[in-house]
Amino acid sequence: MHDTTRTLPSPSALSAHWAHDPGVCFLNHGSFGSTPRGILALQRELQDRAESEPVRWFMEELEPRLDAARVAMAGFVGCDAEDFAFVPNATTGVNTVLSAMGLRAGDEVVVTNHEYNACVNACVVMCQRAGANVVSVNVPFPAAGDEQMEAAILAAVTPRTRLVLLSHITSPTGLILPVKRIVDALNARGVDTLVDGAHAPAFVELDVRSIGCAYYTGNFHKWLCAPKGSAFLFVRRDKQEGFHPLVVSHGYNSTRTDRSRFRLQFDYAGTTDMTAYLATPACVELLSSMVPEKTIAGVITSNRALCNRARDFLRGALDVKAAAPDAMLGALCAIPLPSHPKDVQGRLDQRPTKYADALQDQLIARYGIQVPVFRAPGMNGPDGQPLRILRIATMLYNSIEQYEYLGRAVVEELRRERGV
Repeated sequence: MHDTTRTLPSPSALSAHWAHDPGVCFLNHGSFGSTPRGILALQRELQDRAESEPVRWFMEELEPRLDAARVAMAGFVGCDAEDFAFVPNATTGVNTVLSAMGLRAGDEVVVTNHEYNACVNACVVMCQRAGANVVSVNVPFPAAGDEQMEAAILAAVTPRTRLVLLSHITSPTGLILPVKRIVDALNARGVDTLVDGAHAPAFVELDVRSIGCAYYTGNFHKWLCAPKGSAFLFVRRDKQEGFHPLVVSHGYNSTRTDRSRFRLQFDYAGTTDMTAYLATPACVELLSSMVPEKTIAGVITSNRALCNRARDFLRGALDVKAAAPDAMLGALCAIPLPSHPKDVQGRLDQRPTKYADALQDQLIARYGIQVPVFRAPGMNGPDGQPLRILRIATMLYNSIEQYEYLGRAVVEELRRERGV
Protein backbone atom coordinates (compact mmCIF):
# COMPACT_ATOMS: atom_id res chain seq x y z
CA MET A 1 0.00 0.00 0.00
CA HIS A 2 1.39 3.39 -0.95
CA ASP A 3 1.72 6.41 1.33
CA THR A 4 -1.89 7.60 1.64
CA THR A 5 -0.79 11.05 2.78
CA ARG A 6 0.25 11.85 -0.78
CA THR A 7 -2.25 13.11 -3.35
CA LEU A 8 -1.90 11.33 -6.69
CA PRO A 9 -2.13 13.35 -9.91
CA SER A 10 -5.27 12.83 -11.94
CA PRO A 11 -5.20 10.66 -15.06
CA SER A 12 -6.85 11.90 -18.25
CA ALA A 13 -10.63 12.19 -18.58
CA LEU A 14 -10.57 9.10 -20.81
CA SER A 15 -9.51 7.01 -17.82
CA ALA A 16 -13.22 6.59 -17.04
CA HIS A 17 -13.23 3.88 -19.73
CA TRP A 18 -10.85 1.78 -17.64
CA ALA A 19 -11.26 0.20 -14.19
CA HIS A 20 -7.91 1.20 -12.71
CA ASP A 21 -7.28 1.33 -8.98
CA PRO A 22 -7.62 5.03 -8.04
CA GLY A 23 -4.90 4.52 -5.45
CA VAL A 24 -2.30 3.72 -8.12
CA CYS A 25 -0.62 6.00 -10.63
CA PHE A 26 -0.51 3.42 -13.44
CA LEU A 27 2.31 4.12 -15.93
CA ASN A 28 2.99 0.57 -17.09
CA HIS A 29 0.57 -0.14 -19.93
CA GLY A 30 3.43 -1.80 -21.84
CA SER A 31 3.69 -4.89 -19.64
CA PHE A 32 0.20 -6.41 -19.89
CA GLY A 33 -2.01 -3.76 -21.44
CA SER A 34 -5.31 -2.79 -19.87
CA THR A 35 -8.79 -3.52 -21.20
CA PRO A 36 -11.63 -0.94 -21.17
CA ARG A 37 -14.79 -1.69 -19.22
CA GLY A 38 -16.92 -1.83 -22.38
CA ILE A 39 -14.75 -4.49 -23.98
CA LEU A 40 -14.75 -6.59 -20.82
CA ALA A 41 -18.55 -6.34 -20.76
CA LEU A 42 -18.70 -7.52 -24.37
CA GLN A 43 -16.47 -10.47 -23.59
CA ARG A 44 -18.65 -11.34 -20.61
CA GLU A 45 -21.73 -11.32 -22.85
CA LEU A 46 -20.00 -13.70 -25.26
CA GLN A 47 -18.99 -16.00 -22.41
CA ASP A 48 -22.56 -15.99 -21.12
CA ARG A 49 -23.79 -16.81 -24.61
CA ALA A 50 -21.37 -19.76 -24.81
CA GLU A 51 -22.40 -21.08 -21.41
CA SER A 52 -26.10 -20.79 -22.18
CA GLU A 53 -25.82 -23.64 -24.69
CA PRO A 54 -22.23 -24.92 -25.02
CA VAL A 55 -22.91 -27.46 -27.77
CA ARG A 56 -24.63 -24.89 -29.98
CA TRP A 57 -21.82 -22.43 -29.28
CA PHE A 58 -18.96 -24.74 -30.26
CA MET A 59 -20.70 -26.61 -33.08
CA GLU A 60 -22.71 -23.82 -34.71
CA GLU A 61 -21.86 -20.32 -33.56
CA LEU A 62 -18.12 -20.17 -32.90
CA GLU A 63 -16.80 -20.78 -36.41
CA PRO A 64 -18.73 -17.99 -38.21
CA ARG A 65 -17.99 -15.57 -35.37
CA LEU A 66 -14.30 -16.49 -35.51
CA ASP A 67 -14.26 -16.12 -39.30
CA ALA A 68 -15.64 -12.60 -39.01
CA ALA A 69 -13.15 -11.63 -36.29
CA ARG A 70 -10.27 -13.10 -38.27
CA VAL A 71 -11.19 -11.18 -41.43
CA ALA A 72 -11.49 -7.95 -39.47
CA MET A 73 -8.20 -8.31 -37.62
CA ALA A 74 -6.25 -9.61 -40.61
CA GLY A 75 -7.32 -6.46 -42.41
CA PHE A 76 -6.26 -4.40 -39.42
CA VAL A 77 -2.71 -5.79 -39.40
CA GLY A 78 -2.40 -5.85 -43.17
CA CYS A 79 -2.41 -9.48 -44.28
CA ASP A 80 -4.70 -12.00 -45.97
CA ALA A 81 -7.14 -13.70 -43.60
CA GLU A 82 -6.01 -17.10 -44.94
CA ASP A 83 -2.53 -16.44 -43.56
CA PHE A 84 -3.73 -15.26 -40.15
CA ALA A 85 -4.47 -17.30 -37.03
CA PHE A 86 -5.48 -16.18 -33.55
CA VAL A 87 -3.16 -17.30 -30.73
CA PRO A 88 -3.22 -16.46 -26.98
CA ASN A 89 -0.09 -14.28 -27.03
CA ALA A 90 3.03 -13.50 -29.03
CA THR A 91 5.12 -15.90 -26.95
CA THR A 92 2.82 -18.70 -28.10
CA GLY A 93 3.32 -17.49 -31.67
CA VAL A 94 7.10 -17.65 -31.30
CA ASN A 95 6.96 -21.14 -29.76
CA THR A 96 4.64 -22.32 -32.53
CA VAL A 97 7.00 -21.22 -35.29
CA LEU A 98 10.08 -22.67 -33.61
CA SER A 99 8.28 -25.97 -33.02
CA ALA A 100 6.98 -26.22 -36.58
CA MET A 101 10.02 -25.25 -38.62
CA GLY A 102 12.02 -28.45 -38.07
CA LEU A 103 15.31 -27.21 -36.68
CA ARG A 104 18.26 -29.55 -37.21
CA ALA A 105 21.65 -30.09 -35.57
CA GLY A 106 24.03 -27.29 -36.45
CA ASP A 107 21.32 -24.78 -37.37
CA GLU A 108 21.52 -21.31 -35.88
CA VAL A 109 18.76 -19.03 -34.61
CA VAL A 110 19.79 -15.39 -34.22
CA VAL A 111 18.29 -13.22 -31.45
CA THR A 112 19.27 -9.86 -29.97
CA ASN A 113 19.84 -8.76 -26.40
CA HIS A 114 16.73 -6.55 -26.77
CA GLU A 115 14.46 -9.58 -27.29
CA TYR A 116 11.79 -10.52 -24.75
CA ASN A 117 13.12 -13.03 -22.22
CA ALA A 118 10.30 -15.55 -22.71
CA CYS A 119 10.95 -15.69 -26.45
CA VAL A 120 14.69 -16.11 -25.94
CA ASN A 121 13.92 -19.00 -23.59
CA ALA A 122 11.77 -20.59 -26.30
CA CYS A 123 14.70 -20.36 -28.72
CA VAL A 124 17.07 -21.90 -26.18
CA VAL A 125 14.80 -24.87 -25.42
CA MET A 126 13.85 -25.58 -29.04
CA CYS A 127 17.48 -25.36 -30.15
CA GLN A 128 18.65 -27.63 -27.35
CA ARG A 129 16.13 -30.26 -28.44
CA ALA A 130 17.34 -30.11 -32.03
CA GLY A 131 21.06 -29.72 -31.38
CA ALA A 132 20.88 -26.24 -32.90
CA ASN A 133 22.46 -23.07 -31.53
CA VAL A 134 21.18 -19.70 -30.35
CA VAL A 135 23.36 -16.80 -31.48
CA SER A 136 22.80 -13.67 -29.37
CA VAL A 137 23.65 -10.28 -30.88
CA ASN A 138 24.47 -7.32 -28.67
CA VAL A 139 22.65 -4.45 -30.34
CA PRO A 140 23.95 -1.12 -28.98
CA PHE A 141 21.92 0.89 -26.49
CA PRO A 142 21.76 3.83 -26.34
CA ALA A 143 21.03 3.51 -30.05
CA ALA A 144 22.42 5.70 -32.82
CA GLY A 145 19.92 4.80 -35.54
CA ASP A 146 18.54 2.25 -38.00
CA GLU A 147 21.82 1.58 -39.81
CA GLN A 148 23.54 0.61 -36.59
CA MET A 149 20.75 -1.84 -35.73
CA GLU A 150 20.74 -3.44 -39.17
CA ALA A 151 24.52 -3.80 -39.30
CA ALA A 152 24.72 -5.48 -35.89
CA ILE A 153 22.08 -8.08 -36.79
CA LEU A 154 23.35 -8.86 -40.30
CA ALA A 155 26.89 -9.32 -38.98
CA ALA A 156 25.68 -12.35 -37.00
CA VAL A 157 24.21 -14.16 -40.01
CA THR A 158 26.14 -17.15 -41.33
CA PRO A 159 25.40 -19.95 -43.84
CA ARG A 160 24.05 -21.93 -40.84
CA THR A 161 21.43 -19.32 -39.91
CA ARG A 162 17.93 -20.78 -40.27
CA LEU A 163 15.97 -18.03 -38.60
CA VAL A 164 16.33 -14.54 -37.18
CA LEU A 165 13.95 -13.63 -34.35
CA LEU A 166 13.54 -9.87 -34.63
CA SER A 167 11.48 -7.59 -32.41
CA HIS A 168 9.43 -4.93 -34.20
CA ILE A 169 9.30 -2.89 -31.00
CA THR A 170 11.81 -4.02 -28.40
CA SER A 171 10.19 -4.84 -25.09
CA PRO A 172 12.90 -3.73 -22.64
CA THR A 173 14.02 -0.62 -24.55
CA GLY A 174 10.97 0.47 -26.57
CA LEU A 175 12.89 0.88 -29.85
CA ILE A 176 11.04 0.67 -33.16
CA LEU A 177 13.41 -1.40 -35.28
CA PRO A 178 13.65 -1.03 -39.08
CA VAL A 179 12.09 -4.44 -39.67
CA LYS A 180 11.32 -3.92 -43.36
CA ARG A 181 14.90 -3.11 -44.34
CA ILE A 182 16.33 -5.89 -42.15
CA VAL A 183 13.87 -8.47 -43.51
CA ASP A 184 14.68 -7.42 -47.08
CA ALA A 185 18.38 -7.92 -46.40
CA LEU A 186 17.77 -11.31 -44.79
CA ASN A 187 15.50 -12.44 -47.62
CA ALA A 188 18.28 -11.59 -50.07
CA ARG A 189 20.51 -13.98 -48.11
CA GLY A 190 17.87 -16.72 -48.03
CA VAL A 191 17.28 -16.40 -44.28
CA ASP A 192 13.76 -16.48 -42.83
CA THR A 193 12.62 -13.93 -40.26
CA LEU A 194 10.16 -14.32 -37.40
CA VAL A 195 9.11 -10.83 -36.35
CA ASP A 196 8.11 -10.57 -32.71
CA GLY A 197 5.55 -7.78 -32.93
CA ALA A 198 4.28 -8.20 -29.38
CA HIS A 199 3.88 -4.43 -29.03
CA ALA A 200 3.17 -3.52 -32.66
CA PRO A 201 -0.65 -3.56 -33.20
CA ALA A 202 -1.91 -0.01 -32.47
CA PHE A 203 1.62 1.07 -31.48
CA VAL A 204 2.57 1.53 -35.14
CA GLU A 205 0.43 1.38 -38.27
CA LEU A 206 1.02 -2.21 -39.24
CA ASP A 207 1.18 -3.74 -42.74
CA VAL A 208 2.51 -7.26 -42.28
CA ARG A 209 2.26 -8.16 -45.96
CA SER A 210 4.61 -5.37 -47.02
CA ILE A 211 7.27 -6.39 -44.48
CA GLY A 212 7.86 -9.61 -46.39
CA CYS A 213 8.74 -11.81 -43.42
CA ALA A 214 8.04 -15.54 -43.27
CA TYR A 215 6.36 -15.25 -39.87
CA TYR A 216 4.93 -12.44 -37.75
CA THR A 217 3.27 -12.58 -34.35
CA GLY A 218 1.77 -9.76 -32.28
CA ASN A 219 -0.44 -9.04 -29.28
CA PHE A 220 -3.81 -7.32 -29.39
CA HIS A 221 -4.06 -7.13 -25.59
CA LYS A 222 -1.33 -4.49 -25.32
CA TRP A 223 -1.78 -1.27 -27.31
CA LEU A 224 -5.15 -2.25 -28.83
CA CYS A 225 -6.41 -2.94 -25.28
CA ALA A 226 -8.10 -6.24 -26.15
CA PRO A 227 -8.87 -8.81 -23.44
CA LYS A 228 -5.87 -10.77 -22.17
CA GLY A 229 -5.18 -13.74 -24.39
CA SER A 230 -5.77 -12.12 -27.79
CA ALA A 231 -2.89 -12.18 -30.29
CA PHE A 232 -2.19 -13.34 -33.83
CA LEU A 233 0.25 -15.36 -35.88
CA PHE A 234 0.91 -14.71 -39.57
CA VAL A 235 2.46 -17.53 -41.58
CA ARG A 236 3.34 -16.72 -45.18
CA ARG A 237 1.50 -18.96 -47.63
CA ASP A 238 4.65 -20.75 -48.85
CA LYS A 239 5.45 -21.75 -45.25
CA GLN A 240 2.07 -23.27 -44.34
CA GLU A 241 2.55 -26.77 -45.75
CA GLY A 242 3.07 -29.10 -42.79
CA PHE A 243 2.84 -26.21 -40.32
CA HIS A 244 1.05 -27.24 -37.11
CA PRO A 245 -0.16 -25.40 -34.00
CA LEU A 246 1.37 -26.31 -30.65
CA VAL A 247 -1.81 -28.21 -29.80
CA VAL A 248 -2.73 -30.67 -32.54
CA SER A 249 -6.44 -31.41 -32.47
CA HIS A 250 -9.33 -32.46 -34.71
CA GLY A 251 -8.31 -30.31 -37.66
CA TYR A 252 -5.27 -32.46 -38.40
CA ASN A 253 -7.31 -35.24 -40.04
CA SER A 254 -10.49 -33.36 -40.89
CA THR A 255 -12.07 -34.37 -44.21
CA ARG A 256 -13.42 -30.88 -44.86
CA THR A 257 -12.39 -29.30 -48.15
CA ASP A 258 -13.95 -25.86 -47.72
CA ARG A 259 -10.89 -24.39 -46.00
CA SER A 260 -7.15 -24.91 -45.79
CA ARG A 261 -5.45 -27.37 -43.46
CA PHE A 262 -3.76 -24.37 -41.81
CA ARG A 263 -7.18 -22.86 -41.12
CA LEU A 264 -8.70 -26.14 -39.88
CA GLN A 265 -5.87 -26.79 -37.44
CA PHE A 266 -5.72 -23.32 -35.87
CA ASP A 267 -9.44 -22.53 -35.65
CA TYR A 268 -10.54 -25.39 -33.43
CA ALA A 269 -8.78 -26.59 -30.30
CA GLY A 270 -11.52 -28.12 -28.17
CA THR A 271 -12.97 -26.00 -25.40
CA THR A 272 -10.55 -23.08 -25.64
CA ASP A 273 -12.25 -19.84 -24.60
CA MET A 274 -12.00 -17.74 -27.78
CA THR A 275 -14.14 -14.85 -26.57
CA ALA A 276 -11.04 -12.64 -26.24
CA TYR A 277 -10.53 -13.05 -29.99
CA LEU A 278 -14.17 -12.33 -30.74
CA ALA A 279 -14.16 -9.13 -28.68
CA THR A 280 -11.00 -7.76 -30.29
CA PRO A 281 -12.53 -6.08 -33.39
CA ALA A 282 -14.65 -3.90 -31.10
CA CYS A 283 -11.44 -2.48 -29.62
CA VAL A 284 -10.59 -0.82 -32.92
CA GLU A 285 -13.90 1.03 -32.91
CA LEU A 286 -13.82 1.93 -29.22
CA LEU A 287 -10.25 3.29 -29.11
CA SER A 288 -10.80 5.18 -32.37
CA SER A 289 -13.84 6.90 -30.87
CA MET A 290 -11.67 8.36 -28.09
CA VAL A 291 -9.58 10.66 -30.30
CA PRO A 292 -10.63 13.55 -32.59
CA GLU A 293 -9.42 11.75 -35.73
CA LYS A 294 -11.66 8.74 -34.96
CA THR A 295 -8.90 6.42 -36.18
CA ILE A 296 -6.28 4.15 -34.67
CA ALA A 297 -3.70 6.35 -36.38
CA GLY A 298 -5.00 9.15 -34.17
CA VAL A 299 -4.60 6.95 -31.09
CA ILE A 300 -1.01 6.17 -32.07
CA THR A 301 -0.26 9.87 -32.59
CA SER A 302 -1.82 10.84 -29.26
CA ASN A 303 0.06 8.19 -27.28
CA ARG A 304 3.35 9.05 -28.96
CA ALA A 305 2.91 12.79 -28.35
CA LEU A 306 2.33 12.20 -24.64
CA CYS A 307 5.35 9.90 -24.46
CA ASN A 308 7.52 12.57 -26.09
CA ARG A 309 6.43 15.12 -23.48
CA ALA A 310 6.91 12.68 -20.62
CA ARG A 311 10.31 11.59 -21.90
CA ASP A 312 11.54 15.17 -22.27
CA PHE A 313 10.40 16.06 -18.75
CA LEU A 314 12.07 12.99 -17.22
CA ARG A 315 15.32 13.52 -19.10
CA GLY A 316 15.44 17.07 -17.80
CA ALA A 317 14.59 16.09 -14.24
CA LEU A 318 17.17 13.29 -14.20
CA ASP A 319 19.77 15.11 -16.32
CA VAL A 320 20.23 12.22 -18.76
CA LYS A 321 20.75 12.16 -22.52
CA ALA A 322 18.47 10.71 -25.18
CA ALA A 323 18.86 6.95 -25.54
CA ALA A 324 17.64 6.81 -29.15
CA PRO A 325 16.62 9.11 -32.02
CA ASP A 326 13.02 10.33 -31.84
CA ALA A 327 12.12 8.39 -35.00
CA MET A 328 12.83 5.10 -33.20
CA LEU A 329 10.42 5.82 -30.33
CA GLY A 330 6.67 5.62 -29.87
CA ALA A 331 4.53 5.17 -26.75
CA LEU A 332 7.19 3.17 -24.89
CA CYS A 333 10.49 4.64 -23.78
CA ALA A 334 13.45 3.35 -21.78
CA ILE A 335 15.29 6.03 -19.83
CA PRO A 336 18.72 5.07 -18.43
CA LEU A 337 18.96 6.23 -14.83
CA PRO A 338 22.03 8.06 -13.52
CA SER A 339 24.48 5.54 -12.12
CA HIS A 340 25.65 5.36 -8.52
CA PRO A 341 29.22 4.65 -7.36
CA LYS A 342 29.90 0.90 -7.46
CA ASP A 343 29.93 0.53 -3.68
CA VAL A 344 26.56 2.28 -3.39
CA GLN A 345 25.04 0.24 -6.20
CA GLY A 346 26.42 -2.96 -4.72
CA ARG A 347 24.67 -2.18 -1.45
CA LEU A 348 21.42 -1.33 -3.25
CA ASP A 349 21.53 -4.58 -5.20
CA GLN A 350 21.27 -6.49 -1.92
CA ARG A 351 17.89 -4.99 -1.06
CA PRO A 352 14.97 -7.43 -1.11
CA THR A 353 12.55 -6.77 -3.95
CA LYS A 354 9.36 -8.15 -5.46
CA TYR A 355 10.44 -6.83 -8.84
CA ALA A 356 13.64 -6.61 -10.86
CA ASP A 357 14.87 -3.62 -8.85
CA ALA A 358 13.94 -2.44 -5.35
CA LEU A 359 13.47 1.09 -6.68
CA GLN A 360 10.24 -0.16 -8.26
CA ASP A 361 9.11 -1.39 -4.84
CA GLN A 362 9.83 2.01 -3.34
CA LEU A 363 7.96 3.88 -6.06
CA ILE A 364 4.89 1.75 -5.36
CA ALA A 365 5.16 1.84 -1.57
CA ARG A 366 5.95 5.52 -1.12
CA TYR A 367 4.26 7.13 -4.13
CA GLY A 368 1.68 4.68 -5.47
CA ILE A 369 3.44 4.62 -8.86
CA GLN A 370 3.41 1.46 -10.97
CA VAL A 371 6.32 1.66 -13.43
CA PRO A 372 9.07 -0.87 -14.26
CA VAL A 373 12.71 -0.46 -13.24
CA PHE A 374 15.25 -3.09 -14.32
CA ARG A 375 18.75 -3.83 -15.55
CA ALA A 376 19.18 -4.18 -19.29
CA PRO A 377 20.99 -7.45 -20.13
CA GLY A 378 24.18 -6.90 -22.09
CA MET A 379 23.84 -3.11 -21.95
CA ASN A 380 26.41 -1.18 -19.94
CA GLY A 381 26.82 2.49 -19.23
CA PRO A 382 30.01 4.57 -19.65
CA ASP A 383 31.21 3.39 -16.24
CA GLY A 384 30.95 -0.25 -17.28
CA GLN A 385 28.04 -0.98 -14.96
CA PRO A 386 24.85 -2.52 -16.36
CA LEU A 387 22.37 0.17 -17.31
CA ARG A 388 19.55 0.68 -14.86
CA ILE A 389 16.45 1.54 -16.82
CA LEU A 390 13.16 3.26 -16.05
CA ARG A 391 10.63 2.33 -18.74
CA ILE A 392 7.55 4.46 -19.24
CA ALA A 393 4.49 3.73 -21.35
CA THR A 394 1.72 6.11 -22.39
CA MET A 395 -1.91 5.31 -23.13
CA LEU A 396 -4.99 7.48 -23.63
CA TYR A 397 -5.89 7.21 -19.95
CA ASN A 398 -2.63 8.85 -18.81
CA SER A 399 -1.86 12.56 -18.23
CA ILE A 400 1.39 14.52 -18.35
CA GLU A 401 0.94 15.36 -14.66
CA GLN A 402 1.43 11.69 -13.82
CA TYR A 403 4.88 11.65 -15.44
CA GLU A 404 5.86 14.90 -13.80
CA TYR A 405 4.93 13.30 -10.49
CA LEU A 406 7.03 10.26 -11.46
CA GLY A 407 10.01 12.47 -12.25
CA ARG A 408 9.91 14.17 -8.87
CA ALA A 409 9.53 10.80 -7.13
CA VAL A 410 12.50 9.23 -8.93
CA VAL A 411 14.74 12.23 -8.19
CA GLU A 412 13.77 11.97 -4.51
CA GLU A 413 14.42 8.22 -4.42
CA LEU A 414 17.80 8.48 -6.16
CA ARG A 415 18.87 11.00 -3.55
CA ARG A 416 17.68 8.65 -0.82
CA GLU A 417 19.62 5.77 -2.40
CA ARG A 418 22.80 7.84 -2.36
CA GLY A 419 22.17 8.79 1.25
CA VAL A 420 21.91 12.47 0.41
